[in-house]
Amino acid sequence: MKKAFIFPALLLTILSSFVFVSCDNEDEPSPATPNIVEFAQGDDNFTLLVDAVVKAELTSVLSGNGPFTLFAPTNTAFQAFLDAAGTNTIENTPKEVLVQVLTNHVIAGELRSSALTTGYQTTLSATSFGNDINANIYINTDNGVTINGQSDVVTPDVTVSNGVIHVIDAVIAPPTVVTFAAADPNFTSLVAALTAPGLSTDFLNVLNGNGPFTVFAPTNAAFQTLLDSNPDWNSVSDIPTATLEAVLLYHVAGGNVRSTDLVDDMEVTTLSNDAKFEIDLDQNPPMIMAGSNTANIVATDVQTQNGVIHVIDTVILP
Repeated sequence: MKKAFIFPALLLTILSSFVFVSCDNEDEPSPATPNIVEFAQGDDNFTLLVDAVVKAELTSVLSGNGPFTLFAPTNTAFQAFLDAAGTNTIENTPKEVLVQVLTNHVIAGELRSSALTTGYQTTLSATSFGNDINANIYINTDNGVTINGQSDVVTPDVTVSNGVIHVIDAVIAPPTVVTFAAADPNFTSLVAALTAPGLSTDFLNVLNGNGPFTVFAPTNAAFQTLLDSNPDWNSVSDIPTATLEAVLLYHVAGGNVRSTDLVDDMEVTTLSNDAKFEIDLDQNPPMIMAGSNTANIVATDVQTQNGVIHVIDTVILP
């Protein structure tokens, strides 16, 4: 009779052991997902980023609830930026520079790679033009992900507890008007015009300066329409230099004039010998009443650190 109870007893012992092992495994805590700062602190590829965040006193911000999207430059990327700036080390770089640069890498909200599209996003990088007027970055997703034409995402979608990190191979410098003209493929004709030989104005140097500037930027299609209007013009280089220079200056005004600053019948004084044009807000979209033609304002408030860009569909003529 004793043998009849051996198998059940053995089975009970095995099951009991299994239950205890299972309970032990359930009691083991899963590792907590780090926040942005904790992730960077735990990865030797981001020691310069961590040092910069500490000096800029942004640790508490980037450890906050968020969510944030951070484009995180590696040590190699950050060192290249410091060397180009001539400071060479985080210690020698002014805090205010680090604040402006670092916040230029952060977007409010969680944008994973599947949500990134070609276009402009607003960063946390404040400008000098008033409260809540922050700089944009231009994201191009035509071939991978490139920011401001300067920096490529090399590792996307690193999950952190307060957002997402995309690792990049170059620091995203604070943008100027020229930055977006060069980065946005809609403005290749404008860049060709700005860099045409023979101009007495060094437009790239001027528009990379302190400003501020308000630029009414014609698209490639706008320039093509201008070229089509004259049978002798096949490219912007065919436009007489004096004419081209006067026209380009007619698209630039002083100040950081955002769309909310525009009023109906407002006169805008340009850099083209103080020639003016008017803004007609009764139209939809708003219209520029120029000296010799009109143009629609098709996009507004692309914000840089030295001014703002509004996109227009026609090259305006003084």
